[in-house]
Amino acid sequence: MNWTEIEDDLRKRLSPKRFKHTQNVVEVAHQLADRFGCDQQQVRLAALLHDCAKHLTDQQQLDYAKKHHLNIDPVCQNDPQLLHGPVAAVLASERYGIKDPAILKAIECHTTGSKNMTTLDKIIYLADYIEKDRCFPGVDAIRQMAESDLDRATIMALTNCICHVAETEALLHQNTIEARNDLIIKQKNILYKSN
Repeated sequence: MNWTEIEDDLRKRLSPKRFKHTQNVVEVAHQLADRFGCDQQQVRLAALLHDCAKHLTDQQQLDYAKKHHLNIDPVCQNDPQLLHGPVAAVLASERYGIKDPAILKAIECHTTGSKNMTTLDKIIYLADYIEKDRCFPGVDAIRQMAESDLDRATIMALTNCICHVAETEALLHQNTIEARNDLIIKQKNILYKSN
């Protein structure tokens, strides 16, 4: 499928609000790719397809994950919408013909983050978090940081997410903690080596 065909299909499947969010994510991801030197084609496709599974119900997410032998840990079992990233990666491949593993990984980890995030992964995670219609405490500071430091902005977003999830007594995925710790350790190692 080409860009227009994918966009038309998503417009039919997603709610108007979700499709608008997707367009906003594409816009921010494009800006971040320019700023931090990432392949525009990969960024745009990952951003366009990051929520392609969001129209599925909790049960459909679980069924799809089981059918495709995706890992369903206890957190995802109890909060199936956390599966929409991994499920979207499979849909992106099967329905939309995306075979680039870097794009599929960025889609897969855009909800929880992961260890060893690439520049593409961080851009999609962050674009999803700071797109222009997002409005929550701390988002403006993260947007400002994203103008100069991708890693620091991603750490701030992960930290904000962890705090929000803890405050609302929702389930926190281990991948989010691992993603944050991994980025902080790498930043400390860079600082240590430069001294």
